[in-house]
Amino acid sequence: MIIKRFVGVAVVCVVLCASVAARVETVRFHSKLVNATLPYNVILPNGYDTSRASRYPVLYLLHGLTGHYSDWLTKTNVADYAAEYPMIVVMPEGNDGWYTDSSIVNTDKYESYILQELVPDVQQRYRTIEARYGRAIAGLSMGGYGAIKFGLKSPQTFVFAASMSGAFGVTRLAEKDTPAGWKESLKLFGPVGSGTRQENDLFEIIKKLPAGRIQSLPFFYFDCGTEDSPLIFPYNRELAVLMFEKKVPHEYRELPGDHSWGYWDSQVQEILRIAARKMPRMKLAKPRGV
Repeated sequence: MIIKRFVGVAVVCVVLCASVAARVETVRFHSKLVNATLPYNVILPNGYDTSRASRYPVLYLLHGLTGHYSDWLTKTNVADYAAEYPMIVVMPEGNDGWYTDSSIVNTDKYESYILQELVPDVQQRYRTIEARYGRAIAGLSMGGYGAIKFGLKSPQTFVFAASMSGAFGVTRLAEKDTPAGWKESLKLFGPVGSGTRQENDLFEIIKKLPAGRIQSLPFFYFDCGTEDSPLIFPYNRELAVLMFEKKVPHEYRELPGDHSWGYWDSQVQEILRIAARKMPRMKLAKPRGV
């Protein structure tokens, strides 16, 4: 059954799943920063509609290059997996923007959109825990890069950041080494060696971290299939080595698998388990007027 209702300027489509008690909504949010409608899907936990005094932690789940906000629901069983946890899961639209503010297109501000528009809208629309300890972010491939970058650049926002098959080497590729499918989108980082590239290079960000700031970082988890592409696997291993050297709190796993939905469907279950451990289960909302 599909129900449509209007909330503010956004259309919310509600999908009630017969097989599980979790509920899925689609919010058609218009971003002023990107000047476009950027829908996002939301998985609401069991009992959300009946436990009106409860607030829930949120996991933001990012899609990969050439993908869209709908991928997680249509290509994995994440709605079934999430039904086991008292957690809200938000799956935003990132287009091919690498969750980065473009150096060439003023309206392509996908990093600012997540932090300045999406998170506040989710907090206004749903009963979330509006604090760092109740907020996590994860993603696959391009989304894995974005999630780890958000954890590094905005540690005050997320308590946990995770990646599956993260495309961590994206800012290090010269044009001759860039695969055809990546060339157009990589222009947003600017030329190799530019300030914009360095500001969005995970390795440079970590190398420049003052020792005192490391204690304020979220916990990082990332994994990669051992059969993944040479554009993906070596950079995951390199990032793990660098995090170990800098004493950044993290866990890294190498597992059998390649760059595919079969791998991500399996690993998103682990992401949910770890996120549930890192965030509180829920808390009671304060009565109005208190």
